[in-house]
Amino acid sequence: MKRRPPADAQTDSASIRALSQALAALTQAGDVQAFLEDLCTPSELEAMADRWRVVPLLLKGVPYREIHDLTQVSVTTIGRVARTLERGTGGYAVASQLQPRTANASY
Repeated sequence: MKRRPPADAQTDSASIRALSQALAALTQAGDVQAFLEDLCTPSELEAMADRWRVVPLLLKGVPYREIHDLTQVSVTTIGRVARTLERGTGGYAVASQLQPRTANASY
């Protein structure tokens, strides 16, 4: 990913807040998917989907190697997601709790 000159924290925070509000305003999964496909490169989408795919498995306590075998997501990525689940801002947990039980099971 290209690095840009650092902007001030207030500008970055406002931009992230605006993006968050745009996502929150979309009420249909198809609309969110279209927005993400417009916003992200295919590689970025794949990386985000990989991270999201391992969340329910980590929450169930499935070992990293087994998650890798089930999903083909790298053990490094699985470890990063696990670390974020433990020390992040809680977004994965909130989103996971809001999902229907079967929505997370696509690995």
